[in-house]
Amino acid sequence: MPYEFRLRRRVEFSETDMAGIVHYSNFFRYMESAEHAFFRSMGFSIVTREVDPPVGWPRVHASCDYMSPLRFEDEVEIHLLVTQKKSKSLSYEFRFRKTNDGDSVEVARGALTVVCVRHEGNRMKAATIPAAIAEKIEVAPASLNPRSQTPRRHDAGLDWSKRMFYLSFL
Repeated sequence: MPYEFRLRRRVEFSETDMAGIVHYSNFFRYMESAEHAFFRSMGFSIVTREVDPPVGWPRVHASCDYMSPLRFEDEVEIHLLVTQKKSKSLSYEFRFRKTNDGDSVEVARGALTVVCVRHEGNRMKAATIPAAIAEKIEVAPASLNPRSQTPRRHDAGLDWSKRMFYLSFL
């Protein structure tokens, strides 16, 4: 059962801002792309019509911490980890690594929590994750999963000197 997924891509010019770095909002698009690819790797679409009734996955939490900039044509690996699986929700952590020229440098970390819902008319109602999907997903092992270890503060593990260096480019 999968608990992780890796997606590689190259930064496009349209994703950069006036400073020549990836605009912060694109990291949320990268997280969503990795989540969609994760679902496809299991034989599903994020628009899940393969189960009855069909379900959706709205976001109820999204965050991202930035450590180093990405620039046009940088190669980036987005590593998705399933950090929590409940009966009606999934939580992911995303680790972004710049992988140019064989080097691998972590540039950001993000998190998403999604809730499984059914549509009832114009309303959404939380629903149990269908067994066909739930049985294919597991939580990452403790060695990879920060949520299974000591709870982390919002800024835990981030080197503030690196953040200040990053901010000096703005």
